[in-house]
Amino acid sequence: MALSPSLNRPEAPRTETARPGGEEGGAAEVPQARTEPQQAPAEGAVTPRQHAEGEGAQDPARRSRARGRGARRPTGRERHDEKITVYVSAEELMDLEHARLVLRGEHGLAVDRGRVVREAISVVLADLEQRGEASILVRRLRGR
Repeated sequence: MALSPSLNRPEAPRTETARPGGEEGGAAEVPQARTEPQQAPAEGAVTPRQHAEGEGAQDPARRSRARGRGARRPTGRERHDEKITVYVSAEELMDLEHARLVLRGEHGLAVDRGRVVREAISVVLADLEQRGEASILVRRLRGR
């Protein structure tokens, strides 16, 4: 089915040419991409692709079920707003990845390394608050 000309389709990026070294340089022309901002479709609007595939009349819940083709369980992943960078050795990274694989293979927990790290931090900080001087964190940092 052909799209009608009245549908608002995004344009392909236009290219302009520039000569390295200025206009009189005589070098070969080098294309430079120039993109124009594309407008997002209004909420509830039917995109040309949806129109062509007949998807416009479906409600969002039906579309998500149609994509998945089965019942999906929540993954437990959360969005986090804050970030820190931690440098680890190659051995520590391998240990972390091994722990992730053990959690998946032996315990049926499909989690990413970030989740493992966040849980480990939570456990260690709770132990510090509860046990204080006798906590595993204090003992390890003191070298005992």
